Amino acid sequence: MTGPAITEQVGTGTARGVGSSPARPDGVLKVTGQFAYGSDLWMDGMLWGVTLRSPHPHAVIGSIDISAALATPGVHAVLTHADVPGRNLVGLEHADQPVLAESVVRYQGEPVALVAADHPEIARRAAGRIVVDYQVLSPVSDPRTALDAAPLHPGGNLVRRVKIRKGDPAPVADVVVRGEYRVGMQDQAFLGPESGLAIPDGEGGVDLHVATQWLHVDQQQVCTALGLTPDRVRLTLAGVGGAFGGREDLSMHVHGCLLALHTGKPIKMVYSREESFFGHVHRHPAWLQYEYGADSSGALVYARGEICLDGGAYASSTGAVVANAATMGLGPYDIPNVHVDCYGVYTTNPPCGAMRGFGAVQAAFAYEAMMDKLADALQMDPVALRIRNAMSEGSRVPTGQLVDSAAPVAELIGRVRDLPQPPAPPTAGPVDLRQLPGGVGNTTHGEGVRRGVGYAVAYKNVAFSEGFDDHSTARVRLEVAGGTPIVTVHTAAAEVGQGLVTVQQQICRTELGVDTVLVHPADTTVGSAGSTSASRQTYVTGGAVQHVCALVRARVLELTAALPDLPGTPVGLRDGAVVDADGAALIDLAELLGDQAVERTDEWRHRRTYPIDPETGQGDAHVQYSFSAHRAVVDVDVELGLVKVIELACAQDVGRAMNPDAVLGQIQGGSTQGMGLALMEEIQVVDGKIVNPSFTDYLIPTILDTPPMPIQVLENPDPHAPFGLRGVGEAPTVSSGPAVLAAIRAACGHDLTRVPVRPQDIIG
Repeated sequence: MTGPAITEQVGTGTARGVGSSPARPDGVLKVTGQFAYGSDLWMDGMLWGVTLRSPHPHAVIGSIDISAALATPGVHAVLTHADVPGRNLVGLEHADQPVLAESVVRYQGEPVALVAADHPEIARRAAGRIVVDYQVLSPVSDPRTALDAAPLHPGGNLVRRVKIRKGDPAPVADVVVRGEYRVGMQDQAFLGPESGLAIPDGEGGVDLHVATQWLHVDQQQVCTALGLTPDRVRLTLAGVGGAFGGREDLSMHVHGCLLALHTGKPIKMVYSREESFFGHVHRHPAWLQYEYGADSSGALVYARGEICLDGGAYASSTGAVVANAATMGLGPYDIPNVHVDCYGVYTTNPPCGAMRGFGAVQAAFAYEAMMDKLADALQMDPVALRIRNAMSEGSRVPTGQLVDSAAPVAELIGRVRDLPQPPAPPTAGPVDLRQLPGGVGNTTHGEGVRRGVGYAVAYKNVAFSEGFDDHSTARVRLEVAGGTPIVTVHTAAAEVGQGLVTVQQQICRTELGVDTVLVHPADTTVGSAGSTSASRQTYVTGGAVQHVCALVRARVLELTAALPDLPGTPVGLRDGAVVDADGAALIDLAELLGDQAVERTDEWRHRRTYPIDPETGQGDAHVQYSFSAHRAVVDVDVELGLVKVIELACAQDVGRAMNPDAVLGQIQGGSTQGMGLALMEEIQVVDGKIVNPSFTDYLIPTILDTPPMPIQVLENPDPHAPFGLRGVGEAPTVSSGPAVLAAIRAACGHDLTRVPVRPQDIIG
């Protein structure tokens, strides 16, 4: 059943339903330290697993000697590729990544061997005694030249190329500007490291409790590697300490299961922070070249772009990231003539894959810089230029797809422009060092500080695209316990901190009129819910829960209608009762159901998407778009190159604020991550090696770096979506960083072309 059909069937609900902000059931537990994360799992008799990783980004393996490790007291197993019983290749989109390296390593940190021991320190020491004969090869570290290098994989070093062609191939414009940009490698920086507990069942199967984003795809890959069927590999979601895309790919999953099945004992694995930097994918670094042309009035005539993304050693989700960077690579603007090429390339750098914003983030830094450059060339206000060219409902994006719901781009940027400006920095009198660039480091008293204001807009697709069978499964059970009607909802959707548990409860309350809603732990005993990524879970799993609630409600109304002597016609559920069209209670659910339960399970799919044409990039590739705008206000010490973000205002259309407090939290978090990439966040890779794998050297914004964030939330319902909602979490990550960079550019006067921006860029 599709979204529009579902939205026609809305129950009468309870006070804590859709549109309210009830307390999260995990909230108090998390802030008081009582919540059980994956790293807290424990079982009597368990062993500890450790992974030996390659110190080289590129090498041939001559031999692996495990004898000294096996002889270590307390060690129960040491495994290599020869011990993988199934296929020794896994991967999110392409099975190109070994479970354990066999003959070659393609990145620093690639898993080579596993150890299980009584204590984690024993396991680490034993792993250090494994002798691997490496024949070191030259790294292939520059994606721009990797296409001409020796192939790292069969078929060459091109993961995917996407071309977008629309309109006149040789347009002419009055004003033309060009720019080249570079975006560094960002880490998801989730606080909970990779972790899990694998428990053998004694019959050749295994139960895996793991912090992840996509239980069923994990299960498929684990089954392939173990040579087992899905009924013998059962996954349950462990407590997740953040994700942002970094948990879509496998980490310890197969390794823990291999050790558990080999030893017959439970295996716990928890990565250190340093290992985590090597154990998950990162945001793709990007090289971007753009050319924009406009007429003298500021109307865009054409845009050309070439984007090169470093996919690293393995494909992960690079193919989809390439598609997103290409299809949304020119921003939410009406551009009649388009020519875009986007490449994803294999190198021997760390693997890159999903991260919040998924391709659109990298492109936004370039296209928003180009809009500012074009405004300068036209001597036009940058906000006015954006409004002049803004998409609206009825526009067609560069792939030719019709924007068939609200696209209030002009209104969003107008709203942030019209917000009151924060107070200007004092020019005399006592100075509060905390409010200056450099803070209490006392680097300046304001003599070299200049204020800048910058703007950016963005759009981001929601859910999976290009014809992917994107769906979710929900099971909903309504019963009476102790005289109280209770709903239990069961999906495999991963709660990674975004508040999905609460949203599922809210939907059930609204649709079934029952206040007590229990959320069953997410696991693989129910059908797939897809990944917690692409801003899709509230849309897709929320749609599935709404749909199945409608099936349960229909059965309840059917049971009610069969009763004799009803005083009215049953039409809905509210406050634990069946009600008529006037809201009058006809019968309590407790009385109606008694000892029986009503349970339904079904799948739900959003409207269909389609692959894009390989030569033109034309096609209806995406389900929905979300739109956001930011205004950044910064103070910059132009002599020292230091930046203080004074304010980061956002306006975003969310369609329907399912949980208003959660919406604000998502916008604040996404804005902070985008700001972090603009200012400080970068994994430094030199000749294929990460040189800053710690939160000492990889910097993320702290509370002292995070400015006030005025937020305006628009609710223009999408008629194609459940409840009219739009995915929220990614769009603010796309527009916040470019706004910060634009503000710094305005303050210092330099054409900043690289993020994160560095002090020498500002003073150069």
